[in-house]
Amino acid sequence: MKYSIVVPVYRSESFVEKTVAEIMRAIAHFRIDAEIILVNDGSPDNSWGVIKRLAAENRNIKSINFVKNYGQHNAVLCGFAHSTGDYVITLDDDLQNPPMEIGHLIEKANSGDFDLVFGRFREKKHSLFRRFGSKLIGFLNQKVFNKPSDIVLTNFRIIRRDLIERVLSHKTPYPYVPGLLLMYSTRMANVLVDHQERADGVSNYTLKKIISLMSRLLINYSSYPLRLLSTIGLFVSLVSFVVGLFYLAHGLFLGVSVPGWTTLVVLVSFLGGFIIALLGLVGEYLSRILDQLSTPQSYFIKEIHEKRE
Repeated sequence: MKYSIVVPVYRSESFVEKTVAEIMRAIAHFRIDAEIILVNDGSPDNSWGVIKRLAAENRNIKSINFVKNYGQHNAVLCGFAHSTGDYVITLDDDLQNPPMEIGHLIEKANSGDFDLVFGRFREKKHSLFRRFGSKLIGFLNQKVFNKPSDIVLTNFRIIRRDLIERVLSHKTPYPYVPGLLLMYSTRMANVLVDHQERADGVSNYTLKKIISLMSRLLINYSSYPLRLLSTIGLFVSLVSFVVGLFYLAHGLFLGVSVPGWTTLVVLVSFLGGFIIALLGLVGEYLSRILDQLSTPQSYFIKEIHEKRE
């Protein structure tokens, strides 16, 4: 059984080498056949220089450099595409997911017919802000992707090869890896693992990242916002029609003190309601057209380094 360990790398010049060393120690401890795939997501520091050197020194390490920053999900998807293992393990580059804990993932994956196993942290070391963001994203995953309520999603996970292939077959310029895994998994589970404080630096998990993630999840993988706005538009249009009819009846039977008032209100109400309903319908069509025209190219690779025999 071969394992591919995928690590997205961003702003981790000072600690990514230690992370790789811990991964290699875990590989040796569990005596598994494994490759390490490091994907540099356009880091502004010297992260690429570090992982490029590591790939030159070890034949089990493959380092990939993006043209620019495309985001963590694109980096993970790229790692999937370049993996060759029967199972793929993903973890962060900051050592908050202790590599020695991969033993629990492997054991759980082999204990049943699971194609997806998430590490569930015994005690989270994330900040309160990040925990809140994770809760919010978890709620959206449950609503959009029908995530089982008893499953906790994390970036520390093991994925069987057949599920990896199904995910890679989904062509989208805006990949959301947890959602894709939930969409194509046939049986998933959690296993308890440890969680550590960040090795160094500050978290890249910002309010901007949370909003961007929510936007990608909602707009690219669901029609909730569109349907919500269409529903509001339909409600407003109905109210407008009712208001228009009211003023029409009022003008016909009781008269108005201002000439032309009834005509103006009726026209504005009817036309406004019709335009809102029409925009909702046009939005629905645009959403479906965009789904069909989505390009599969979600990232570009600048260079790949690996040690040849």
